[in-house]
Amino acid sequence: MDPIIETKNLTHVYSQGTPFQHTALDGVAFSAMPGEYIAVIGRTGSGKSTLIQHLNGLLKPTDGQVLFDGEDIWADQQRTHQIRFQVGLVFQYPEYQLFEETVYQDIAFGPKNMGLDKDEIDRRVRQAAHFVGLKDKTLEKSPFDLSGGQKRRVAIAGVIAMEPSVLILDEPTAGLDPAGSAKILENIRAYHEEKNACIILVSHSMEEVAREAERLVVIDHGHIPFSGAPADVFSHVAELEKMGLGVPAMTGVFARLRAMGVDVPASVYTVEQARDAVLAALQKKGGGK
Repeated sequence: MDPIIETKNLTHVYSQGTPFQHTALDGVAFSAMPGEYIAVIGRTGSGKSTLIQHLNGLLKPTDGQVLFDGEDIWADQQRTHQIRFQVGLVFQYPEYQLFEETVYQDIAFGPKNMGLDKDEIDRRVRQAAHFVGLKDKTLEKSPFDLSGGQKRRVAIAGVIAMEPSVLILDEPTAGLDPAGSAKILENIRAYHEEKNACIILVSHSMEEVAREAERLVVIDHGHIPFSGAPADVFSHVAELEKMGLGVPAMTGVFARLRAMGVDVPASVYTVEQARDAVLAALQKKGGGK
């Protein structure tokens, strides 16, 4: 199977040729497979946002290529325009971009720009609202009368309504309480599972990415030093800490236990895994009783 989206030698230089020149990405090779759930992690200024804005053509590479289904997204202007419907990008705090009179109109904005007919637009609006847990009666309300969490869901629904093959979300749970964060992640997971869409999640929460993603991509100073399953990436505790990144709390606890000589697995990064590991250790100590 070939990647649905990838970058080859992707380099981006801001303010090139000026005293403020800054290389945000330096020869990055990134790829995502159809249906894959990826999390991109890195400290502030590492290049995460610059990378994802290249994936749907909001930024043009200084050098290198961005390919969708094997074709350069900058091959011609029409292709670049179409890519923005196929690779959906939800910015951080997307609720600040709501502007229509009703929730329905806000969610319908993308499908309308795709030139779809009225019935198809209506189907997509209602299906997207369903994915994010919005009731039909909410569709006729003003988005500005909703709670912060509901506004966030409306904004995500507006991107989902375009039915992108790749859905990119930049810190989708930022500023939400635990219940709101859990609901947003549940909505994203539902879209991923039902549509088999590729999800690219940018997050600062190590617990969040450990629970949700199949693969982690670490960005540091415009490079990708690590990419792999959460268990593999979180095994590099010291290296991640040098990059200004933490590890899930459970990973840190079990790393400390191992350093103390306790026989526990290294690849623990969720509460559920920690529970199972502790139960297994107690059972072993009790002779299997």
